[in-house]
Amino acid sequence: MIDVTAALQGIFHYAFMQHAFEAGTIVAIVAGVLGYLVVLRRSSFAAHAFAEIGFAGAAGAVLLGVNPIFGLLLFSTVSGTGIATLGKRASERDVEIGSVLAFMLGLGVLFISLYTGYATEAYSILFGEILGISASSVLITLAVSAAIMAVAFFAYRPLLFASLDEDVAEAKGMRMTMLGVLFMVLLAAAVSIAVQVVGVLLIFSLMVTPAAIATRLTRKPMRAVALSVAIALLATWSGLIIAFYEPYPVSFFITAIVFAAYALVRFAYRG
Repeated sequence: MIDVTAALQGIFHYAFMQHAFEAGTIVAIVAGVLGYLVVLRRSSFAAHAFAEIGFAGAAGAVLLGVNPIFGLLLFSTVSGTGIATLGKRASERDVEIGSVLAFMLGLGVLFISLYTGYATEAYSILFGEILGISASSVLITLAVSAAIMAVAFFAYRPLLFASLDEDVAEAKGMRMTMLGVLFMVLLAAAVSIAVQVVGVLLIFSLMVTPAAIATRLTRKPMRAVALSVAIALLATWSGLIIAFYEPYPVSFFITAIVFAAYALVRFAYRG
């Protein structure tokens, strides 16, 4: 019989696993909270776009000899502000997102081509580097996440209202452009820290899928948010534990767990 306590003690004996669990927990909470709004606003494409835009920022940061996460944050948040300003409604932003995304990917290719060293830090952003997160990166992730959650706490009700029905929210005099900019900036920042865990190419696994599962299980917003966070945490923790014993990427296990959960709920649950 497996000694769970001994197994966990063995995992947490290593500093890199401690950092991975710390960063993964922080990111899963933020992704679960904002992911619910992403699903309501049908902004999955935006989440994916910010991840790829962030890759361009990471490549630029590597070129300048700066921590890639700063490039991620800068490019994604500036782009988010621009996209929200160009497209007033969430349902009308696909063209703006696509245009900005194409330009930023071109910049990313340029930055990588100009870099003469090994751009492993930038390339690792594509698939996640949670087992390589340093203590300083955990602190940066914590600081950014605290700021995101603080703003989201005070603005969640109007953001939720605007996400549920844009027409009614606008008719009631809510500032849709301002709310759109706020949401896009929060999403951009959240995606920037989430790519450390699952990478640019797999961002849907934490930013979208847990919330998509939650919305199928309950219609109550606060319960759905809590469930989304719980699913993201369970997938992240389980993925880390499995990857400690198996020689395969953590991001694969995280994505496999949330996909399996979504498939189960999608085809077996009739709520």
